[in-house]
Amino acid sequence: MPFLDLPQHRLHYRIDGDGKRPWLLLCNSIGTDLHMWDEQIEAFSRDFRVLRYDRRGHARSSAPPPPWTVSDLGRDVLALLDALDAERVHFCGLSLGGLIGQWLALHAPRRIGRLVVCSTAAKIGSAEAWRSRIALVRERGMDAVAEATPSRWFTDAFAQAHPERVRSILATMRSLSPEVYAAYCGILIDADFRAELADIAAPLLAVAGRDDATTTPADLKCIAHGVADGRYLELPGRHLTNVESAAAFTPAVLDFLHS
Repeated sequence: MPFLDLPQHRLHYRIDGDGKRPWLLLCNSIGTDLHMWDEQIEAFSRDFRVLRYDRRGHARSSAPPPPWTVSDLGRDVLALLDALDAERVHFCGLSLGGLIGQWLALHAPRRIGRLVVCSTAAKIGSAEAWRSRIALVRERGMDAVAEATPSRWFTDAFAQAHPERVRSILATMRSLSPEVYAAYCGILIDADFRAELADIAAPLLAVAGRDDATTTPADLKCIAHGVADGRYLELPGRHLTNVESAAAFTPAVLDFLHS
């Protein structure tokens, strides 16, 4: 079980695929672990050396004392790439993972090949909404957050058809400490790349869930139209597009990475 030990915390990671192939890094949403990408691994690992990891405070990764910033999360990625001698990677991130991808494309552009940002935004939500979420989790714990999550992340039809998959994803959410979750909400209060999108030079694919009310199709169109070389893709489903629309998501991302 591979770990990277950093000065104040450790990151759990996993690599799938042939070591001679190009790197592809997958970056999760808040409240999920590296298994969020299970639907993609078989196909992605045929063509790439796939690196995925548990973000600080999730699953097998520990966390330094908060508060943190999106820059801290980006530097976690760079430390992991340095430790693995991964000079340049393609990057696919969902939700907060998409924000981290934007930070990397802006602050470490030579490390990023092609960039896929899914169910994200240049600025996710409002400060008021995230402060309300912080108050909720501190008052009522992670169960209160997890109870509202299925309807944000999945359509009712998907949740009813795949209850075990939904339960397994929510188990990671429930396992987070309230303070870790609150720290991530704090990151989202401040993270804002709207004024910097034009500086992103990496070829970019923005993937939206058609019924996602958290990061809407308009948010992803804004990214695709705001960067130097952007494309837009809309798929059925809500927030976890890679899970709900895996049959369309996986080949579309591969097509973009190979284009």
